[in-house]
Amino acid sequence: MPAETDPGSPDTSRSTPAAVLWDLDGTLLDSEKLWDIPLYELTEKLGGELSTETRQAMVGTNVMVTLRLIYTEVGILDPTPDQLADGAAWIDRRMAEVYHQDLPWRPGAADALATVQAAGLPMALVTSTERGLAEIALDTIGRSLFRVTVCGDEVAGLNKPHPEPYLKACRLLGTDPRECVVIEDSPIGVASAVAAGTNVLVVPCEVPVEPGERRVFRTSLEGLTVADLSALLT
Repeated sequence: MPAETDPGSPDTSRSTPAAVLWDLDGTLLDSEKLWDIPLYELTEKLGGELSTETRQAMVGTNVMVTLRLIYTEVGILDPTPDQLADGAAWIDRRMAEVYHQDLPWRPGAADALATVQAAGLPMALVTSTERGLAEIALDTIGRSLFRVTVCGDEVAGLNKPHPEPYLKACRLLGTDPRECVVIEDSPIGVASAVAAGTNVLVVPCEVPVEPGERRVFRTSLEGLTVADLSALLT
């Protein structure tokens, strides 16, 4: 009689990940610093000053969460739908201007993408950035690298740290999350990936990430190999 397997355990018989899922800002692109531009400008425009603590709390979140943090910072605790819509439109316009400039890669990110592509592993981009801005970034990264892209305005409000962004990517890829590796930089992104059941390679950027289950830390993507990713499955 064959041994019973625990359905909650990953398939450790795989030699390589079923897919590799990448975050965008702070993971592939050193773009969190670019987001500083519209976020600090909008806060000043509203008559306030964005604190370091509040800015760090925004890392990895979607636009609506970020806006509510900004309005709270300037003393508007219950922004109206019109205020939120105006703020979102302002950030979107300003960030599009910034994204159309040369986007900086995180160290080793371009080579890491090429390594995974050369191995023939399916890849997805899973970002809290909305589709319009993500499309601009894909002009730099290379949209043909990814079989699937999931953006912050495509998960019915279930943004990171909810597991839905990574679960949706896995559904679109037809893969078991437990057999996939996610590459993330932020606590919110890592929480989303872990909740989805994936294995996470954490490369912190702007804010530290706490140790925890199903995560391995690395200081940069430089020299990353498929064997490094496969080791996360064991």
